[in-house]
Amino acid sequence: MSNVVERVIERAVEIQQIPAPTFEEAQRAEFVRRSFIEEELKHVSMDNAGNVYGCLEVDGGRSKVKPLVVSAHLDTVFPRGTDLAVKRDDEKIYGPGLGDNSLGVAALFGLVWSIRERKIELGGDVWLVANVGEEGLGDLCGMKAVVDRFGADALAYLVLEGLALGHVYHRAVGVRRYRVTARTKGGHSWSDYGQPSAVHELAKLVVQLTSLDLPKEPRTTINVGKISGGTSVNVIAAEASFDLDLRSEGRESLAELVSAVEKLIRRANTLKNAGRSGVSFETEVIGQRPAGEVDADHPLIQLAQDCLHEQGLDAVLTAGSTDANIPLSKGYPALVLGVSTGGNAHTVQEFIHTAPVRPGMEQLVSFVAGAWKNRER
Repeated sequence: MSNVVERVIERAVEIQQIPAPTFEEAQRAEFVRRSFIEEELKHVSMDNAGNVYGCLEVDGGRSKVKPLVVSAHLDTVFPRGTDLAVKRDDEKIYGPGLGDNSLGVAALFGLVWSIRERKIELGGDVWLVANVGEEGLGDLCGMKAVVDRFGADALAYLVLEGLALGHVYHRAVGVRRYRVTARTKGGHSWSDYGQPSAVHELAKLVVQLTSLDLPKEPRTTINVGKISGGTSVNVIAAEASFDLDLRSEGRESLAELVSAVEKLIRRANTLKNAGRSGVSFETEVIGQRPAGEVDADHPLIQLAQDCLHEQGLDAVLTAGSTDANIPLSKGYPALVLGVSTGGNAHTVQEFIHTAPVRPGMEQLVSFVAGAWKNRER
């Protein structure tokens, strides 16, 4: 498999060199589409969301069993213009977005090369999908379109993440995201001193929000990830906003946190209006990732653990916020598997380890080959 591993790594670098911020994945998607055609996959196409599809058929497309859908997201967190230069050493390759998720997309090709090279007989068709909108405010729009297309007609949904080797994600962390905006009259920092500042009012609200008592079990978090607004250092800000991220492994805990947050914002609005201070708060939902899970004793989750153990790797069952949230929330079998290990994800110092790509690809090939045999184990 050495040749396949080398090709996967080089394909990952090739993909990483094509900028693909969320909502701007078209250039990378077109590269994958052309490459699917070159691999002679069947039914290569793009949907209205921008996802790219290709099918590795069995029985000349006459298979009557449900297909396996294998996906990897195209987009990255890095804005256009980011320096995508790659650095290599004996054990690592550095490059923004290389592990998350260029390596995952490259593994789609690695599956095709490995299955064909070994003449593996599959139990059904494998649909390979390079999807958009996983990161940031993409709100899993690409995966929503994928699941709309296949629904319950898929055997399962396997999501590939470049840096998750050794982990089996079978539980989806629920996420709710808001943009909270404060508006005031504004003014001059000296002559209008005492007038409310949108920045100051938001800061007070952030303190209240981050002081909320959160449960440790199920794990629940709150984060203000971005603050923007104001005009200049000597101006009382007339408008400012922050982006708020709420997460929980438990649906009820997330619902309770959402209720507490919305209550605080309503209270802030009521108090300010009652005091006629000229401050208003507006909230906008900018992202929702529904929770869900498949039981740890599901045959496909057991298979995933077995495939890792065969490679001498420990299997860690875990939860996360990924493309798998969408099928899991609808009750469809879904999981996330990794290709390699690495670090510094979502930073320009991101890197992958090259040696683990071999066992990573081996476990993926074994999983795909055994998916139909194990569905009723």
